[in-house]
Amino acid sequence: MNTLVEELTAGIPDWKGIERLLLRLVAAMLLGAVIGYQRERAGKAAGLRTHMLVSMGSALFVLAGAAADMSMEGLSRVIQGLATGIGFIGAGAILKLRAKREIEGLTTAAGIWMTAAAGVAAGLGRIGLAIASVVLTWLVLTAVGFLRPHIERKSASSLDAKD
Repeated sequence: MNTLVEELTAGIPDWKGIERLLLRLVAAMLLGAVIGYQRERAGKAAGLRTHMLVSMGSALFVLAGAAADMSMEGLSRVIQGLATGIGFIGAGAILKLRAKREIEGLTTAAGIWMTAAAGVAAGLGRIGLAIASVVLTWLVLTAVGFLRPHIERKSASSLDAKD
């Protein structure tokens, strides 16, 4: 029975440590929610829950490594593996439409990748950096989204002028 209790409580720090872990995980979850909410409102497949889980999972990988007393070199490898793994999730969001000769889902893939990066920053305790990156990501997704129809009209009119 002692072995079971030891295994279930392994890695649980003191109250101050628990507060720190929860703060970082909740921050990652909420920051992922900001990006996910924007994507969901835009009608994209990867929405609120996906971005929340990606961000929180990324923070957890970093927190678990730090709790295991990994060196910075070890944490660097965890982050490298995470960035690669998230690339595979993003690749699943990308779709090539042969009939239209278009590729869709690149922004969704980039958003998932950015969400993971914000989760890593939150997990490392760099919550201010994570907040700044999410604000800038939200601005890119929202503001550039508003500009896109104008850019496409201008591009189409310049193509018409060449004909």
